[in-house]
Amino acid sequence: MFGLLAPRSVMTAWRGRDERAEIGYNLTSMIEAILWDNDGILVDTEELYFRATREILAREGATLSREQFIEYLMRRGQSVWEVLLPEHAADTIAALRQTRDLLYSDLLRSEPCAIPNVLEILRALKARYRMAVVTSSHREHFDLAHARSGLVEIFATVVAREDYVNSKPHPEPYLTALARLGLPADRCVAIEDSERGVTSAVAARLRCIAIPQGLTADGDFSRATMVLKSIVDVPAVLAQMTSSSK
Repeated sequence: MFGLLAPRSVMTAWRGRDERAEIGYNLTSMIEAILWDNDGILVDTEELYFRATREILAREGATLSREQFIEYLMRRGQSVWEVLLPEHAADTIAALRQTRDLLYSDLLRSEPCAIPNVLEILRALKARYRMAVVTSSHREHFDLAHARSGLVEIFATVVAREDYVNSKPHPEPYLTALARLGLPADRCVAIEDSERGVTSAVAARLRCIAIPQGLTADGDFSRATMVLKSIVDVPAVLAQMTSSSK
C-alpha cells in the first residue's frame, strides 16, 4: 500500500522495543515539522485497498474477512497473501499483487476519497510547520489519491513505498523522512491512524498522535503520545504542545 535502497544513515537495527523508555521520551521539545501518514489520515483509501485485495483473493478461492485484513495488514504489517494462499508460489503471488494494484488504481480513479476539512487544516498548519508524508503506499497510488486533493504542494517531501526497504512497523520510513528534512526526531511529531504506524513512529523516537477510525478504530494505541477523535483537533493540540515547550 497500500524500491530504492534508503540511505545508510537511516538504516538502523530495530527489535520492536519501546524506544520512549530507553531515551527519556521528550514531550516538550519545540515542534518544527509534522510527519503525516497518508491512508486513513489525509485520504479515505483503506476501504478501497481492502476491497481490491479481497476481490483478487476471492478469484483464487480465498476469503478475506475484515478482521483478517485488520489483524494482518493494519496491526502487524504482514502480508495476507502468504497466509491465505500458502500453496501458491512466490511468483504467482507477485502477479496477484500486481493485479490487485491495478484494480486499486482503478478504484482510486473512480471513487471519491477526500476527507472533510483536511485541505483547510493543512493549509493553516503550513504557515507554522514544515510537513511531510510518510506512507506505505506506492508513489503511483499516492499520486492517484491526490490527483484532485490540492495537498501535494503543501509537503516538503513525500516518503513512499519505493523510498525504503522495511515498511511500517519498522522505523525506517520515518527515519528516511527525518533524514530528508534534516531534523532530529524530537523536533517533529507523527500523525497516524494504525497500530503499525504508531509502532513505526515511536521506534523512530517520534512523538505520535493517533487518530484511529474506520478499519483501525479498535486498535491498541497505548504507545501513542495521545489519541484524538478527529483531524479537526490537531491544530489546537499542536499549539498546546508547542506552547508548553517555551
